[in-house]
Amino acid sequence: MKNIKISLLTLVAITSISSATDVAEQYTNVMSVKATDELKQSINLGFSSTSGNSDTLNVNGKYDMSRITNGYQGNPLKVVFDASAFFTESNNIKSNEEFMANLGLEQIIHNGWLGYAGVNWLRNPDFRNYDNKFSIGAGIGKELYKDNTQLLVVKLGTSYNIEDYANTQTTEKFAALNEYLEYSNQLNKISKFFFKIGSMQNFENFSNDYEVASSLGANFAVAENINLTLAQEVVYDNLPALGFKKTDTKTIATLGYNF
Repeated sequence: MKNIKISLLTLVAITSISSATDVAEQYTNVMSVKATDELKQSINLGFSSTSGNSDTLNVNGKYDMSRITNGYQGNPLKVVFDASAFFTESNNIKSNEEFMANLGLEQIIHNGWLGYAGVNWLRNPDFRNYDNKFSIGAGIGKELYKDNTQLLVVKLGTSYNIEDYANTQTTEKFAALNEYLEYSNQLNKISKFFFKIGSMQNFENFSNDYEVASSLGANFAVAENINLTLAQEVVYDNLPALGFKKTDTKTIATLGYNF
């Protein structure tokens, strides 16, 4: 199914970013937020509305937190958390709800090698029929290329998944193989290009029960601590829930405040 989310953003001053199902979160249980030696927090909150023949309101928002601390043999350990929400309200009827929360750890080991672990929760009954989906996973990764502007990372791991459906379909519990690749390029001082792709294969039905997600977009610094993100996300599920299509797309435009 297609879900187009193009939002006018209202900045909210809270102590303390884009939402859609982030590919890194779904397939490595670690968010692609760059942790620092200080607590970094950011928030995006967006909405669009119509009135007249139809009264509709689209709301989406996301909160990110990241921090780095000393880990294995004094190497950096990244701790990241995010939570996001999206819903549509039309003529006082709420639909298209999507909620997500993620907690992840990423341990730098040596010479570009890293290990990761994390947990992920997702609820989106209208998009992919998940009343609740829980994943816990771990794996290894490698920075294949890194300089002042470009980064190429690959990750490989396993996860245990519980998929509780919104309809009468039986709850599924399975272990899976997870792969992930991310490339980013800081094009100039104000713009950054990124591409992410991840996949998951059920060990019990490896050739048929799999899904692939990709995200292509760019971030633009429009002012100090304010950024604009434009992205296109495509998710393909070869065995979707009953009554749902295999391909789901999201087009996203968000404005965020970082501090």
